[in-house]
Amino acid sequence: MSQSGNASDNNWSVAATTHRTAGGFDCSIQLCHQTAAVNFKHEFMHSSVFPTEREAVLAGLSEGLEWVRLKMSNALSRPSRTCHAEPGRDLHHSR
Repeated sequence: MSQSGNASDNNWSVAATTHRTAGGFDCSIQLCHQTAAVNFKHEFMHSSVFPTEREAVLAGLSEGLEWVRLKMSNALSRPSRTCHAEPGRDLHHSR
């Protein structure tokens, strides 16, 4: 049996579900953020293993809420297509 939890508001939701793994419990996290323009969905696993399901689900919810906070603040938005940076180019020295 796994534990799960969720949190939501008008245009976002986060769900976390625990899974037994070697050494304890891990957690899968699903989040959704809806705007007039797009319905953003993301699913990922927490990077840590926890000794209890309670710790795993609380850490999963916390991580999911942090993703929502970053997404809503546009910290996770796509870079501008007008960016002219070139991979491999040394930006510290002008040519």
